[in-house]
Amino acid sequence: QVQLVESGGGLVQAGGSLRLSCVVSGRFLRINRMGWYRQAPEKQRELVAVIIDSTANTNYADSVKGRFTISRDSDKRTAYLQMDSLKSEDTAVYYCNADVTPWIGARREYWGQGTQVTVSS
Repeated sequence: QVQLVESGGGLVQAGGSLRLSCVVSGRFLRINRMGWYRQAPEKQRELVAVIIDSTANTNYADSVKGRFTISRDSDKRTAYLQMDSLKSEDTAVYYCNADVTPWIGARREYWGQGTQVTVSS
């Protein structure tokens, strides 16, 4: 069973920084892609950033470009989200997502339990 565990959320003042981590554990052949999503109260979950494991290519939501940076450590099976210049509108539950190949010919998506990020203005 593949599990994702996020950490690093918390309360921060506007303009501050936080770094989220997501560790993937379990049995699988490889991680294809990892991403961070967020969901604010009464809003739909939205993509924040994604990184392709093999190439380290990244993609960001327009709202976070220039402020957030996604990265990964393949050896540690960990993805990070460095969040700088945080704004009150970044307040949300942040979820880690992993697209993995559990066995040859298969692909599965998994989600973490979420970590709360609250930005006070």
